[in-house]
Amino acid sequence: MPGKFHCPKHRSQAVSSTSRPFKVLGVQQIAVGGLDKAKLRRFWVDTLGLTFSHSYTSEKENVDEDICEAGEGPLKVEVDLMQPIDPDKKPRVNEPALNHVGLWIDDLPAAVEWLTAQGVRFTPGGIRPGAAGHDITFIHPKGNEEFPIGSEGVLVELVQAPQEVIDAFATIARAG
Repeated sequence: MPGKFHCPKHRSQAVSSTSRPFKVLGVQQIAVGGLDKAKLRRFWVDTLGLTFSHSYTSEKENVDEDICEAGEGPLKVEVDLMQPIDPDKKPRVNEPALNHVGLWIDDLPAAVEWLTAQGVRFTPGGIRPGAAGHDITFIHPKGNEEFPIGSEGVLVELVQAPQEVIDAFATIARAG
């Protein structure tokens, strides 16, 4: 749909933050992948001291992951250690090793609607429950003709923040 978007190259300069109906609150997670999550755990848990929380497996997503945490309370950050169930199938959660970054969003449906109108390309699947129980969606790493704005090579997960996370970030903002 050529001509649908006004100068997407300079979109970030043209949009004021007051017109954006959502806010990115902070980092919810980072996800790293490898062929052997035991090696990942050795580094992230045994060496760095992150806390193991639980495991998650999805045949559809070709992932066997350990969900670990840094920090405490509503501001803790997940570090997902992922290995493919079948290294010969897609998606290959180990390529690239930094698989994706998750961001807390205060109003996920409003964010998706607004970002779509700006020309942002999302991956298939829409808003759906994620491994940690929060609603999620992903911004595609690359734009295309119909939706020219991608996340420039990094898969970005948008995560609906629960009220306790929204409140915690609001408290920090007021104190600052």
